[in-house]
Amino acid sequence: MTPENHLELMRRIERDLIDGYDEELELEIEDRHLAVPGLSTEDTPETRSARQHYFRELFRLQAELVKLQDWVAHTGHRVVILFEGRDAAGKGGVIKRITQRLNPRVCRVVALPAPNDREKTQWYFQRYVAHLPAAGEMVLFDRSWYNRAGVERVMDFCTEDDVEEFFRSVPEFERMLVRSGIQLIKYWFSITDDEQHLRFLGRIHDPLKQWKLSPMDLESRRRWEDYTKAKEAMLERTHIPEAPWHVVQAVDKKRARLNCIAHLLGQMPYHEIERPAIELPERVRHPDYIRQPVPDAMFVPDRYGDEDGPTPDAG
Repeated sequence: MTPENHLELMRRIERDLIDGYDEELELEIEDRHLAVPGLSTEDTPETRSARQHYFRELFRLQAELVKLQDWVAHTGHRVVILFEGRDAAGKGGVIKRITQRLNPRVCRVVALPAPNDREKTQWYFQRYVAHLPAAGEMVLFDRSWYNRAGVERVMDFCTEDDVEEFFRSVPEFERMLVRSGIQLIKYWFSITDDEQHLRFLGRIHDPLKQWKLSPMDLESRRRWEDYTKAKEAMLERTHIPEAPWHVVQAVDKKRARLNCIAHLLGQMPYHEIERPAIELPERVRHPDYIRQPVPDAMFVPDRYGDEDGPTPDAG
């Protein structure tokens, strides 16, 4: 690799890390320059403007998601949303943006581990069925029953006969879900070979994200072409009218998040549900009530407070 290519690669890694830190800034972002210590990535009026535009759109779409949530709960609608894609494709990032401001009792995420010995002997779809939504719920699967057509097939965790049976069964399984009144929405997050390589390097360079790199991820990197063949077969054989696939171009993570959320909002005829006016009641006070003091030893040390400031009389 030439010095120029190495420098450009490091710049791209830094930009990717900035995107990752933005994930933590989104709840409290302000319209001002926010520098991340230790990174020298370009910071220009154009990049700041692009980030501000992204945040404005994200917050607008999240406000619509709240309306969608209220509509789902009010109407008793049932929704299942599948998020599939290669490792580091950005599935977790968009799931986080969707759920960030929603009620976890209405919108919940399912991310199942590898099946245990007992689950391996069950009907393949059985452990997923237990997590399907009741009335008024949205369930987001961070990877789903399509593991069989992807990682399990590529890593030889199942036989080709198992895969063929899956392809025969899954269209009927999904049609059954739809007939029962569950809306099924399927997303595949698509990234390039080069972009996955970049994101893996970013995780290697970011101590806060190194835990995301597992031996399975590294092996999946080596088997890129095998995953491509598996993905192509999966999309071809499971793209059905009742539950079609929607491919999200995910090389640009922020655009992918906005595009996916906007598309999701367009899949349901939701509208704003009128809420009753809320009035905060007066606190009931009793003159004979005496609050008991809390021993100092029970308090968490105030390492970041104002040493000279007063201690509030908290409850």
